[in-house]
This record gives sequence, C-alpha cells and structure tokens, in this order.
Amino acid sequence: MLHSLSGRAETLMQARLLAELRDHGPLSRTELGERLDVSRTTIGAEVGRLTEIGLAQETGPAASRGGRRSTMVDLADDIRFVGIAIGASRLEVGVTDGRLAVLATEQVVCDIRQGPDVVLGTAMAAARRLLDDADVAQPMGVGVGVPGPVDFSRGAPVAPPLMPGWDGYPVRDTVGRELGCPAVLDNDVNLMALGEQHAGVARHARDFLFVKMGTGIGCGVVVGGALYRGVNGCAGDVGHMQVRGDGRRCVCGNLDCLEAYAGGSALAVDAAAAAADGRSPELAALLAERGRLTAEDVGVAAARGDLVATTLMRECGQRVGEVVAGLVSFFNPGLIVIGGRVSGLGHALLAEIRGAAYQRSLPLATGNLPIVLSDLPDHGGVVGGARLVSQDVLASPVPRRS
Repeated sequence: MLHSLSGRAETLMQARLLAELRDHGPLSRTELGERLDVSRTTIGAEVGRLTEIGLAQETGPAASRGGRRSTMVDLADDIRFVGIAIGASRLEVGVTDGRLAVLATEQVVCDIRQGPDVVLGTAMAAARRLLDDADVAQPMGVGVGVPGPVDFSRGAPVAPPLMPGWDGYPVRDTVGRELGCPAVLDNDVNLMALGEQHAGVARHARDFLFVKMGTGIGCGVVVGGALYRGVNGCAGDVGHMQVRGDGRRCVCGNLDCLEAYAGGSALAVDAAAAAADGRSPELAALLAERGRLTAEDVGVAAARGDLVATTLMRECGQRVGEVVAGLVSFFNPGLIVIGGRVSGLGHALLAEIRGAAYQRSLPLATGNLPIVLSDLPDHGGVVGGARLVSQDVLASPVPRRS
C-alpha cells in the first residue's frame, strides 16, 4: 500500500479533513473549506499533502456552482480496515474501505468458551482469507469487539462472565501483532452502537442508546455524538441490572439479573424446558427436528401460534422494556435502538419492549422517543470495529515527521 508508515494524518486539520471524507465524502474542495471553516488555499495545501502520503485523492471536477469549478476529493481507494465482532457462539470478520462500506465478510460458528487462543486464531484465519481475496497485504487498522467488560486502555477483557479464560488476555496487542497494524478492543455493544451511528438508523442522533439482545444483554451509550464508556469502561452493563424474578442465578453469580431471563441462552433454556415437559408442542417439534433450541426458535414457534412460546417472548420483551424505562428516566435519550440476535424475534418483541417502556416512563421523556430495531442486523459490529479503529489511525494526528 502507498500509505505513510504511520497511516495517520500529520496535523489536526488533516485529521478533521479525513474524518469529513470518511463520514460524508467525496466532497469538493469548496465544500471541505466550508465545513472546516478554512480558506481554499489551506484546503488545497492539506489535500496535496494527504495525496502525497496516500490517504486522499482528487477525483475530478465538482459540479459547477458558478465561477471556477472546484475539485472533488475522496479518501484513497486502497484504504482498508478490518472489523471483528466476536459473539458468544459465533464471530464475524469483515473488510471495509476507507468510508467503512463493507466489502466482504465471513461468519464462523465459534464458542467463546473455547478460549482466546482458539477463538482469535479462528478470527485471524478468516481475516487473512478476506485480505488475501482482496489482495490487501496489510490493513490500516483492525477493531475488535468481545461480549464482556473491557479495559479499553489496556486492550484486554476484565473478568468477563461469558468468557472463561479471557480475563486480562492481551487481545488488542495479539490481533495487532498478527495483522501487522494498529488495533483497538472494545465491548461488542459499543461497536454495534458506533456501527449504527455511522451507517444505521442512528446516523442523525446525538444522544441515543443501543440495546443489544444476544446471549448477553448490554447497552451502548452515545452522548453528544461520542461513545460514553464510563470511568472504567463499564457503562451500559444493563444485563446485570436486577429485575422481577424467581431467584434465578445469573452467570455473574448474582440473582435475578435481566440477562438471566431475557438473554438468548436463558430463552433457549426456558424453551427446552417447555418442550421437554410437554407444555409447548411446537417447541417440542423443533427440538426433535434440530436437536437443540435457540432464542430464534421461540420466535418461530410463536409465529406458529404456540401459546407458551408467545408467553416467553412477551415476558422477555416486558422485562427488557422495564429496564429500558429506567434508562429513559435516567438518561432521557433521543432514540433507542434494539439490536443483537435475539432482536431477530422482530416486531412482536419490539412491541412488548415499547409497551413496557412507554407505560413506565414519564410522558415528557417518551412523547417523541422512537424505540426501533437496528438498521444493521448483520454487519453492525464489523462497521463499528472499523469505525473505532479509523478514529484512531485515520482521523487522529501525529507529530509531523521531519
């Protein structure tokens, strides 16, 4: 690749310019000057330098606005990022261009409990296949998400309940070393929130919550357009908030956590119990056909009119909605996005979440509050991973080299 060794902007102005091109490009020099409030001469000089180091390119004349025609500017064609979204039972690896459009992805069934060596080895093999197919020797950066608490500064998980053997493992450094590029690590729901902000329904939202419903349950918090992690990176860990229940033990060791009733694994366990004791004919039939049940099977059975499956889905949505109501009262967001694999149960689940949230929140907070399903059910984590690392390696200046 033609990029500088650092792969970064050299000045703050260049960083701002690259961020504009990533999020809104291609743009004319005139538009860039207006957006950044600088002169045409300054834009010309900065674009020239970014072109020299292989981060930007001029793509021809812009549409006439009267007078001399401006020149269109875009990110370099060969910029590539890698996003890796690791879940409890599968992972997805994707390659994006500089504007974070997904060019290719690969999904692999992989149990997080196999440990970091196996799971990361699987992810690296998939990444290399995608990069080889795209004829990319080295990406500019890689962003990784995992389903557990993360020390963002160290790039390592911290006592993740769903991830035995991962505590303190240097995921960021391992992945960066393997792919030979800068790497970042964050909680998976934070990446999903960033993906939704970049290319999903939250593109125009400044203050929103992204609630991920998968094997675990988490919440990405975006304030003023920026991801909020909290002091130690634990913000949004709503899956372990206490809800009404019967004393069920959660994987974290506490009782009556939301995740213990509404997480994907919990729904699967409840579905299997209903199938085994004869309460649900549809779930029993699905179990006999497939050998195991998932949260998605609850939706299938409910769609076929199974009363027990419908009840399981309603109770799941209501519990999540009750927690969402608490978040609304505390945070007063402008938008709530529901994503993750369990959200694939669709609008029936969404209706229960909305009903509970709206009923338990003050009208002032919910009068104009959309609660919607994610626009990126498939690749949100990949886009978010690419977005996160792009903020580090593309749109962050380093001292100018002599």
